[in-house]
Amino acid sequence: MIDRTAPDSARRADRSRSTIRKYIGLVVVVVLLAAGWSGFWYYAVGKAEQAIAGWKAREAKVGRIYTCGQETLSGFPFRIEVRCDLARAEFTQVTPKLDIKTTGVLVAAQIYQPTLLISEFTGPLSVAEAGKPPSFIANWKLGQTSVRGTPNAPERVSIVLDGPSVVRMTSSGTEPFAKADHFELHGRMLEGSASKNPVIEVALRSTQASLPGVNPLMVAPIDSEIDAVLRGLKDFGPKSWADRFREIQASGGSIDIPQARVQQGDTIAVGRGNLTINANGRLDGQLRVTVVGVEQFLNALGSDRIAAANPNVDRLAGTLDRLMPGLGTMARQRAGTGIAAGLNLIGEPTTLEGKKAIALPLRFDDGAMFLGPVPLGVTPALF
Repeated sequence: MIDRTAPDSARRADRSRSTIRKYIGLVVVVVLLAAGWSGFWYYAVGKAEQAIAGWKAREAKVGRIYTCGQETLSGFPFRIEVRCDLARAEFTQVTPKLDIKTTGVLVAAQIYQPTLLISEFTGPLSVAEAGKPPSFIANWKLGQTSVRGTPNAPERVSIVLDGPSVVRMTSSGTEPFAKADHFELHGRMLEGSASKNPVIEVALRSTQASLPGVNPLMVAPIDSEIDAVLRGLKDFGPKSWADRFREIQASGGSIDIPQARVQQGDTIAVGRGNLTINANGRLDGQLRVTVVGVEQFLNALGSDRIAAANPNVDRLAGTLDRLMPGLGTMARQRAGTGIAAGLNLIGEPTTLEGKKAIALPLRFDDGAMFLGPVPLGVTPALF
C-alpha cells in the first residue's frame, strides 16, 4: 500500500516497485502457462502417436504394412503434425503381393482432438507387384483421408480426392485407366459397436468419373451418389474385406441400398433395394430402378451383340408378341431399339426429375445382372 503522507520520491519508488512486482507476476504466469501448454501439447502428441501406431498395428494384422523413409514431428502450439517422406505400403496378404509408394504423407491432429487424424497425401503414387516395375501411376490435385476414433473403436473413415487420375503402364508408355473431377468415400458406424454386431454405412460420391480401363461403358463421364448399409458383421476387428463379406454371408446378413443415383449423359438411373451374398461370394437380390433414357443406355451397352447371343431376348420377344403381334420380331431384328421399346411397354411408366422414365427391376442372380429381362453383365465375386 502506498503511503499518501510520504514524500513524492518515496511514493514514486513504491509505485515503481509495485509495477515491477506486477510485471514479474505476469511473466511468471505466462511462463507457467507456456510450460503447462507445452506439457499438454506433448501429452496430446503422445496420444496422437499412440493412435497412429495403433492404426498401423491394426493394418499390419491384415497384411498392410506402412513405413516411412523419414519421419518428422511439428505443429506446436495448436496442431500435431507428423510428416512421413517417401511413404510406402506393402500389401502382403493379396495375390500378387503389392508394393505402393508415394512421395509423402502428412498426418495432422488438433491438440484438443488427438484421435481425429487427418492425412494429406502428396503424389504421384505408384502401384506395383512386389519386386516389379509399377503397373499403375496415380496423381491428384488434393488427396485427404480422415479417421475418427481409436484403433479398437473406429467411428468414421473418409477418403476425398480432387482431380484424381490413374494411368496404366504399358510397354509403349501409358494409357488412361481412370479419372474424375471429384471422388469421396465415407464409412461410419451406424449401429452397434466395433466389438459387437456393427452396422456399417458406406457412402460413395463421384463427379465426372471416367473408367476406360475398367469397362468401355464407363468412358463417358459418370456422376454417382450411392449409399449402402452392411448388416451381418460380428465385429469390426482387423480383417480383409473378403473375410467381412464371408461373415455377412454366413450370418444371413445383407447389403441394403437405401438410395442410389447414377447419371451418364442423358441417362439417369435411381434405385433402392436389398442384396444378399450367396455361398459362391456373388450377389443375389433386386433393386427397383427408375431409368430415364433407357434406349441410349442399351445402345451404349451394345445390346445388339448381347441380344444375339442371349436367350433372354427370345423370352422378351415372346412377351412383346403377346402384347402386340409383330413387336417381338422387331425386337429380334433391331435389338437395341426393340428392347428399349419392349422395356418401355413392360416397365411401369413414370417420371424422374421432370423427365419421362420407366421403373424396372435390376436383378442380381449369382452375380449376373439383368435390367428386366435384359442381361447387363456379371459382377465379380466378393470372396
